[in-house]
Amino acid sequence: MPRMTVNERPVEYDMDPQTPLLWALRDASNLTGSKYGCGNGDCGSCMVLVDGAALRSCLITIEEAEGRFVTTIEGLSRDRSHPVQQAMVAEGAIQCGFCTPGIVMAGAALIQRNASPSKEDIEAAIPNLCRCGVYPRLVRAIERAGRVARRQETISAAPAPGISNEDAAEAVPALRPITPSSDPSDSGDD
Repeated sequence: MPRMTVNERPVEYDMDPQTPLLWALRDASNLTGSKYGCGNGDCGSCMVLVDGAALRSCLITIEEAEGRFVTTIEGLSRDRSHPVQQAMVAEGAIQCGFCTPGIVMAGAALIQRNASPSKEDIEAAIPNLCRCGVYPRLVRAIERAGRVARRQETISAAPAPGISNEDAAEAVPALRPITPSSDPSDSGDD
């Protein structure tokens, strides 16, 4: 049974050792941020960090990940404070969001090893496919994340994950629950 550390927690998968890491993460660990896009390593939607290197989790088996440190988007920063996450939001480099976790992971690996990447460095390090075409904003976001990592710039933190129904109702009054006395379809003429 392959053992590894996932998001700083030791895990042991009681699965076929040839299972792609992507499926172990998604199905056994319920870490669904890494997406299944193509299954053959072309799109990068399943990108995770393995010992700090951005790897496509659909191409590495859990046997190959044995004894290694795996970081998924969920483990990068729980409060979305990582410079790449913040810069992606600040630069509007997120559209549908499907490819975003893989892009963020590839960007995080790049910024970790080179906080001053050139446009060419970024394009080489982030081979992810984005159907929405955020590439110009993506380059700006990674450049900005590098400035944040070098402490030359700050970005307000992205919103914390999740929001309660009550907080959503306060922020967006149209989401308030309907009570019997406020239901316009309830005319009281029963």
